[in-house]
Amino acid sequence: MIRKLVSGVIALGVASPLLAQVFAPQRSKPPHTERMDFAPGGTIRIEDSHGDVYVEGWDQPEVEVTILKLMPYGYKPKQPEEATKHLEDVRIVSERKSLTELTIATTVAGNRRKTTEGVMIEYEIHVPRDSKLVIHHGVGSVFVLGMTSDIEVAGRRGDIQLMLSDRRAYSIDATTRLGTVMSDFDGTTNLRRYRLGERYTTASAPASPQIRLRMGIGGIAIKAVPPEAYSTEIVK
Repeated sequence: MIRKLVSGVIALGVASPLLAQVFAPQRSKPPHTERMDFAPGGTIRIEDSHGDVYVEGWDQPEVEVTILKLMPYGYKPKQPEEATKHLEDVRIVSERKSLTELTIATTVAGNRRKTTEGVMIEYEIHVPRDSKLVIHHGVGSVFVLGMTSDIEVAGRRGDIQLMLSDRRAYSIDATTRLGTVMSDFDGTTNLRRYRLGERYTTASAPASPQIRLRMGIGGIAIKAVPPEAYSTEIVK
């Protein structure tokens, strides 16, 4: 379901060329999926992610995390086991501190710089739609859809794309250091210093979801879509 909606975004010309890179590499390992119980209304943190992150809200009281790790297209290891070692060194660990608090962290063995050493990662994550979402991202794209609570996303380079219900009000604060902000919701856009980035804000609405988006180099797109565009269950 996530990929179908993202494909629709691409068709609208919203997604950046970075998306094309997702499909360029060849799979080096099959995807890994884990599921865990998680109470609605909790907080989910995604820390130090790299690559492309897809998060979709659903109506089930659990979290599903599917991870696919790839080596770049044309990668030629010096030794046969080199690619396997790179893939195994990159680890995505889910830590549920309570029924309402979960952290999904990306780590690299023996790497203090927190880079993935060329390994490309796709995260496909389904969470209760009223969860509070906090994402600290490195390089790549972040897609979020079907969520109804607070969302915070910060990335260094890439794109942030949100698909939000067109029947709700939101308090949005979205800023890029170098890039543009596009939104279907009424708001105010101001150029940042030296006209390199933009800041977009909406009027604060009482009890509305708080949306805070930050991107270093890249763009932010906020689309208004009808709630029926979201899936209510994931068909396996």
